[in-house]
Amino acid sequence: MQLICSFCGRSKGEVGLLISGIDAHICEDCVHQGNEIILSESRAKSLQKKELLFDLKKPKAIKSLLDEYVIGQEKAKKTLSVAVYNHYKRLSFESEKYDVELEKSNVLLIGETGTGKTLLARTLARCLDVPFCIADATVLTEAGYVGEDVESIISRLYQASDYDKEATERGIIYIDEIDKIARKSDNPSITRDVSGEGVQQGLLKILEGTVANVAPQGGRKHPDQKMIKIDTRNILFICGGAFDGIDKIINKRLQAGALGYKSNFKEEINKDQYLEYIMQSDVKQFGLIPEIIGRIPILTALKPLDAETLKSILMKPKNALIKQYEALFKMDGVELEISEKVIDYIVEKALEFKLGARGLRSICEEILSDYMYDTPSEDSVKKISIEIKDAKKVIDKLRLKAA
Repeated sequence: MQLICSFCGRSKGEVGLLISGIDAHICEDCVHQGNEIILSESRAKSLQKKELLFDLKKPKAIKSLLDEYVIGQEKAKKTLSVAVYNHYKRLSFESEKYDVELEKSNVLLIGETGTGKTLLARTLARCLDVPFCIADATVLTEAGYVGEDVESIISRLYQASDYDKEATERGIIYIDEIDKIARKSDNPSITRDVSGEGVQQGLLKILEGTVANVAPQGGRKHPDQKMIKIDTRNILFICGGAFDGIDKIINKRLQAGALGYKSNFKEEINKDQYLEYIMQSDVKQFGLIPEIIGRIPILTALKPLDAETLKSILMKPKNALIKQYEALFKMDGVELEISEKVIDYIVEKALEFKLGARGLRSICEEILSDYMYDTPSEDSVKKISIEIKDAKKVIDKLRLKAA
């Protein structure tokens, strides 16, 4: 029986090499042609992916998307929108054409707890449809010590991208609590500070851009472990922290610059406004090393939330808390009605306890907890109305005091 190629129909004598399978055969020419087709398709997909990546929304469009989920913080939203737009433009930038290289636009968000730092970063990633992860700086230590080393952050993003290396290399990482790794004084450390200045030194390279060897499954590194190389040059880093006490540093600088008008100047600016005047020098004095400040060039502060903003957070965004609870009860066939006075009371307690937007959920949970426990078992209940007396009764029982 004469063997022929199952693809082109040529016999074994007409081709140089015929590879035999179980019920079919293929010649070397068809193998080469198939390989070219695969490479061509692969290149086309890569170009398509690249074009999709750079079909980026303009800053105003990015901010509009942020507005749907984040109330207030106009300055921070504008700053982030511009930083992200410029960062992703940089990915398609041809340095040879313009004879210049663009540096990364890493961002530092400073604001009290509950002002929306994490929400801004998460919403941004959702709007852009890029891989996103949150890392906590407080668990990081220098390589070789107990804890997580800085490269574990990249591993987390790799996992969030569903182990897609290309997607990882254009993702966004939010490093929370970065103020907690500040060194203890403004002088360089002469002793080991494995969870402070040492971590800052370790972050320098990945913030600026390096090829990091990361463990795909996370965890501590060991000699026999399989590693993957991730280039961090095009990963956007957004760092956030409360920087508790930095207002005193800002106040001292402002007072020193007020010359002979100290008393009047102090009256013009209250404590809540100090962050509007923050500078890189204040962050350096707080304890971040100059090298890391240089790699996070964009600095923006978030304002403390007032009563009006907190009320809007409860009611207006797409994922507003009240809308979430209404949806939860609706799934059980129950209509939830919360009076205006209760809304105002929740806002009042959030301000009193100084918990920011996070405090709103805690207070709502306490007020609605019993209803969420009982209602699913009571088929006769079709509507629940929460009045001010019900809310006060629950909160008073907790005997919570303002912080």
